[in-house]
Amino acid sequence: MVYVTRRATFSSSHILYNPELSDEENFALFDKCANKMGHGHNYVLEVTVAGEPSQKTGYVIDLKKLKEIVKREILDKVDHKHLNYEVDFLSGIIPTAENIAKGIWSVLEPKIKEGRLYSVRLHETENNSVEYRGE
Repeated sequence: MVYVTRRATFSSSHILYNPELSDEENFALFDKCANKMGHGHNYVLEVTVAGEPSQKTGYVIDLKKLKEIVKREILDKVDHKHLNYEVDFLSGIIPTAENIAKGIWSVLEPKIKEGRLYSVRLHETENNSVEYRGE
């Protein structure tokens, strides 16, 4: 099995807030991330596709194709956007790094036709990242 990874970056803002809870409960859970004005991150996204290289091309997936898919399906929708209000695949969920990674997976998984989507890793900060490998 060969694993091919494409890295991309985007900047977005979000609020970590559960509308079913009081402001006090939200601040106890999410601290300054519950600020109603929101806050931003410069995210690093790594999309990994697994498979056997094609006999014809030697590729698991053509990295140009993977780059185009990630740009069209994810980056164009999230870059310089407010994740709570402007991103359809995150509608109605608290946009934690965990939920963002799961949302990205749900969008990309049916679009990858060569190999199979193996993981979505999202770095929210230099020190914090999550990885999702499907359900």
